[in-house]
Amino acid sequence: MSHGRSRTGGIAVLTVSDTRDSATDTSGALARELLAAAGHRIVASAILPDEPELVSEQVLRWIADDDVDAIVITGGTGIARRDRTYEAVVGVLDQRLDGFGELFRALSFDEIGSRAMLTRAVGGIARGTVVFALPGSTAAVQLGVERLLVPELAHVFGELDR
Repeated sequence: MSHGRSRTGGIAVLTVSDTRDSATDTSGALARELLAAAGHRIVASAILPDEPELVSEQVLRWIADDDVDAIVITGGTGIARRDRTYEAVVGVLDQRLDGFGELFRALSFDEIGSRAMLTRAVGGIARGTVVFALPGSTAAVQLGVERLLVPELAHVFGELDR
């Protein structure tokens, strides 16, 4: 299915939150909207509480699904006691893409200053599926999706297709 740099993919969007539901999940909705506008297919979405076992189980289910080329997670990347998305995601990655978190924090610094160091945004590859975890705020989702994911997903898919 490789089309060079124009390759789009099937995306699963996971919101990790103890408080949001389908009516109040503005960050997940924004991620789906921006990725679809860039030509990607939203093939799945879910909302789960901040429970690492549930998050990693959902990520593993989507990794096993041939329709899912990428997983975008929003929420649970901070340092509060219940923020455990980082642990759930890193545990399933085969390769980390440290540049994703580094660039996200650098771009966030321009917007929110030194508080950017408190995010544990992370990206990587798990069994051929790319996984990105972003903070749960709509501003963070907009920044990460528009500035990092939309410009690079086609290239990432092309590399993984090789």
